Amino acid sequence: MDKKRRALLQAGMIAGGTGAFALGYADPVNKAVKGLLNGTSGVPTNDRIAGNALQPEFMVTPDNELVMGENQVVSPVQCFGCWTQCGLRARVDTQANKIIRIAGNPYHPLSNTHAPAQETPVREVFTQLAGESGINNRSTACARGAALGEQLQSPYRLTQIMNRAGKRGEGKWQTISFEQLIKEVVEGGDLFGEGHVEGLAAIRDIDTPVDANNPEYGPKANQLLVTNAGDEGRDSFLKRFTFNSYGTRNFGHHGGYCGFGYRAGAGAVFNPDLKKFAHGKPDWDNARFVLCIGTSPAQAGNPFKRQGRQLAEARSDGKLDYVVVAPTLPNSISRLNENRGHWVPIKPATDDALAMALIRWLIENEGINLDYLAQPGPAAQARAKQPSHANATHLVIQAPHPEAGRFLTAADLNMGDTDTHLVVDASNGELMAHTQARPAKLWVMRTVNINGVPTEVKSSLQCLKESAQRHTLAQYSERCGVSESIIAGLGQELKRHGTKASVDAHGGMMSGNAFYTAFAVITLNTLLGNINAKGGLAPGAGGVAGVEGGPRYDLMNFDGKIGPKGLFLSRNRFAYENSSEYQRKVAAGESPYPSRAPWYTFSSPLLTEHLAAAFGGYPYRLKAWISHMTNPLYGIGGAQAFLGEKLKDPAQLPLFIAIDGFINETTALADYIVPDTLTYESWGFTKPWSGVPQKTTTARWPVVTPATPRLENGDYVGLESFIIAVAKKMNLPGYGDNVISDHKGNKHGLHTSSDFYLRAAANLAFANNDPVPDASADDLMLTNAARMMPLIKDTLATDEQRKVGFVLSRGGRFAPFASGWEDELMNSRINTTLCIWNETVGSITHSMTGEKLLGCAAEYGPRFADGSPMRAHYSEQDWPLLVTSYKSHIMSSSSIGAERLRMIHPENPISINRKDAERAGIKHGQGVRLTTPGGQIEGIALVRDGIVEGAIAIEHGYGHTELGARAHELDGKPMAANPRLGAGVNQNLLGLMDPTRKDVANVWLDWTSGAAVRQGLPAKIEAM
Repeated sequence: MDKKRRALLQAGMIAGGTGAFALGYADPVNKAVKGLLNGTSGVPTNDRIAGNALQPEFMVTPDNELVMGENQVVSPVQCFGCWTQCGLRARVDTQANKIIRIAGNPYHPLSNTHAPAQETPVREVFTQLAGESGINNRSTACARGAALGEQLQSPYRLTQIMNRAGKRGEGKWQTISFEQLIKEVVEGGDLFGEGHVEGLAAIRDIDTPVDANNPEYGPKANQLLVTNAGDEGRDSFLKRFTFNSYGTRNFGHHGGYCGFGYRAGAGAVFNPDLKKFAHGKPDWDNARFVLCIGTSPAQAGNPFKRQGRQLAEARSDGKLDYVVVAPTLPNSISRLNENRGHWVPIKPATDDALAMALIRWLIENEGINLDYLAQPGPAAQARAKQPSHANATHLVIQAPHPEAGRFLTAADLNMGDTDTHLVVDASNGELMAHTQARPAKLWVMRTVNINGVPTEVKSSLQCLKESAQRHTLAQYSERCGVSESIIAGLGQELKRHGTKASVDAHGGMMSGNAFYTAFAVITLNTLLGNINAKGGLAPGAGGVAGVEGGPRYDLMNFDGKIGPKGLFLSRNRFAYENSSEYQRKVAAGESPYPSRAPWYTFSSPLLTEHLAAAFGGYPYRLKAWISHMTNPLYGIGGAQAFLGEKLKDPAQLPLFIAIDGFINETTALADYIVPDTLTYESWGFTKPWSGVPQKTTTARWPVVTPATPRLENGDYVGLESFIIAVAKKMNLPGYGDNVISDHKGNKHGLHTSSDFYLRAAANLAFANNDPVPDASADDLMLTNAARMMPLIKDTLATDEQRKVGFVLSRGGRFAPFASGWEDELMNSRINTTLCIWNETVGSITHSMTGEKLLGCAAEYGPRFADGSPMRAHYSEQDWPLLVTSYKSHIMSSSSIGAERLRMIHPENPISINRKDAERAGIKHGQGVRLTTPGGQIEGIALVRDGIVEGAIAIEHGYGHTELGARAHELDGKPMAANPRLGAGVNQNLLGLMDPTRKDVANVWLDWTSGAAVRQGLPAKIEAM
């Protein structure tokens, strides 16, 4: 058979194998055929083995000498293909100012699980990547990381400052100068012929209340909302302006519509006061059994790539067994690893039932770690040599006492102060302080006298037991669809492995009972006593040091610094009972419940509520929004229909400024778009999420010249230059001359992005009284950090320059690999009292229902804001299916413009179980219409066995209406567009409104935390 015929048959197999995707994809298929005919399959290639691949980034000669490619360097960078934010290395063509290849940064633990010491010279580390040694030392990028370098030259990228030339959302823009931008957004005026718009200067009133009848709301300056997609390295810079210079309370990010439900539930275990939301990850290097609920290692849950490598190593060595519980078969489970990995199908949004079933099984089958749980405080923990301690023995005041839900303290019985909790001594049954160095009783129900009133108290573990026993195992099994035998089998594995077992969770917690679901899942770890234990659940080590308040420069404090005041727009971190609204109702003799909309007493600021609250005027309205990369209209279920229509109306939000490199679904409705520098052109400092046991800080710096306009001071248009220019125009404190103090008391200016970030790099270099070494000239040359040295010399002290060069040449600062563990413990440990019962939660009365929240894990099922079950509004008869989402291992929510990724996986189908498809008359590859009470989408059916019956699954990251999918006009000329970028479906278009929120409307959110709901949407499907 000749080569061309064979290539044509291969191309036909490719097209036939992707028949479900072929409609509308003639051009990609054609390109695939041409590639086969004219590439490696059709004509001779440049190399017999390497084909037409690029020449190597460097070579190692027979005498082990490293030789770099001509006019090329390899610079450390930070990825932004997902929120793992791995450290990568970029191969840069210095003549073309272009990145031509992306791989992993070998120094970085997110890209190399056994990274070399940071002191190792760059030349030596690069040499280790080559040849046979490169197998063990290899540092790679995932598909997204490898492809997203394309974004720098993307035809859909924005590189000019634009304001709208028509109505919001029309897609008509005109270019304006930087000077005009700053003048208009600061001074305001009749900017679009639609009436006067207040500028940022007029809105900044830090003295006058935004609502005189509700002084707790704070000043009028709170009518500016500032949002960031998340901390990709520039949060400290943006928060400095938002909170301490401008003085608005309102700052938000994507967490509320991403993983906040999980973070809140985990925080309830790790942080008694819930001022932070710590979480943990399995110590994959030493674990023996991991149960993943609602997450799939290497595919979801973060850190994806690191987990993938750790998982492969652990199961290949024969040490690890793991189970993934999810509605859909994950990528981390296959026939190739079926002896080590197992999939347990579960109905969407029922993880709380499974977790509570496991809690009940462990309690009733001697599966909990009694010795661990009996230690009431740090002293007892130390004496018993336990890895951590919990409040399982602490006594909780029960109803009808007016303060039910809080712990019994020594002050209640005149035995001491309010900080001392009382427990029952295990040796004699007497009450004692939790600070004593001996065990306490676990199962307690007794009556005490508080101020002469008999009051029932129970131990935290007793409260949890009663919560778990609300339902039988059979009832839990019926609800979640996991058989009792499998529940018992999972319990046996957790019991057998003890502290070497752990339970992980993440994005699958995004249900209508997200907080309590995550609380239950993470409580399983506390019952095992594995937190801080080697091989158990490990808190992250965090960053090497904070770059803001470091040893060389104080970047957070400055003359005139202010603190924000008042109530967050999302009504969080403030008890409804302390509001003027509540007090007025009580004074009028009315029931204070329900409030007009939910108050989220323990939650962080929520972008899921910010806009709905503003549009509803509760607590107050917005006048301006500065958005950096945020895209809530795409990311929040139901937001595009509900919030998008309101956002188009300037009367609802008079001024909307977006800072972004692309036009997304939300920024398409902006008044102004400021083009931003992208990841490889910008500065930033990040630390990994949990999952890395070595202290790590990633340092990002511009490895190529930005494509945005260059300003007179040498900076480039982007987030930092916009904020600095606005602040200087308004004469805000903290910007301009003499606003940054160094360790000697000298003052320095803040005029450019490098003024801030290079000093942050100096703080990192000198952190912890342990300065890094000086970079060698060879280090600087090989990584092209040398191109930063003139700027470094103009900005920093002499003794700081080469040390900052060291940080830049390594792409951060990294603790040694061995520093992750200390004997049988993790080196970085949670030292707070872990919560079986969280007093903060247990003391809250829900503002809509008037019910006291339960302070321990519980099964409630998906609920709306008024506490009513979802199925009470949308019956199974009318809406027989439940929609769930899952993370793509190829595409992220913002990567659709990467051509290489799209050629691999151009769109997402709608997955349906074979039996459900048969009942609906749906065939594989057929067009289907999926409908929920909130929306409708049309897509292609993927009929499969790898999905639980009764579920519909949609891969996240597709179905865009922007990011290049829709044509816009700039200065009367069409901008680049490609309708194929809109291929596939976006599950969030199916999101529904909360039918119980009659006054201040919003989409369906978790009833306690305010996190977005994406899992368990009621639905029906039909063939087209």
